[in-house]
Amino acid sequence: MRALPPAPRRRYHRAMRWTLPNILTVLRLLAAPGVAVMFLYFNRPWADWFALVLFLGAAVTDWFDGYLARSWKQESRFGAMLDPIADKAMVVIALLVIVGYSSMSPWLVLPATFIVFREVFVSGLREFLGADARLLAVTKLAKWKTTAQMVAIAVLFLQDVFLHHLLNRGGGLVADDGWLAWGHDVTGNLGLALLWVAAALTVVTGWDYFRKALPYLKDAPR
Repeated sequence: MRALPPAPRRRYHRAMRWTLPNILTVLRLLAAPGVAVMFLYFNRPWADWFALVLFLGAAVTDWFDGYLARSWKQESRFGAMLDPIADKAMVVIALLVIVGYSSMSPWLVLPATFIVFREVFVSGLREFLGADARLLAVTKLAKWKTTAQMVAIAVLFLQDVFLHHLLNRGGGLVADDGWLAWGHDVTGNLGLALLWVAAALTVVTGWDYFRKALPYLKDAPR
């Protein structure tokens, strides 16, 4: 995730540079709906495999494009704007896919709800603050929040891979007590635990942003 570069002292229009970091960010944004599209055109578990690989590839570019932009001194306002949008699109769409294809356990739906609510709420705060939105710059804890979300979602996709390999073998979860069933149980429990950790960090960082924005939400005395 990239830090927002300082605003230019003079306002002028300049053509956007299609640097490698910016290209990676755009590809990550396009990959977000691609996760859902996998389930329209492929049977499971192949859809789960492709969604997992696509999500992991996008998650890697989240670190890689920021690192390249800083190392090559190619930070841009376009990249700083698009980078958090791509992150949010990837997380929200992946959560919709996971919840939509799950058994709708409240233990999965609740943390996903907290995460989506926070992303919408903070985005609304930033839009309302306008030029003052720099007060809500990404914090180190927010970066850990995004990392926890990405890891949790990847593990939950992997759980579905184990599940549908089991079902395609015809034995089902009860009849098959091999490594596939073990992998399904481990990734399911681990993914759910990580998603709750991500949801907790999401709530904490959301409250921190709201606290910073609160003075700007009060009406002036009459």
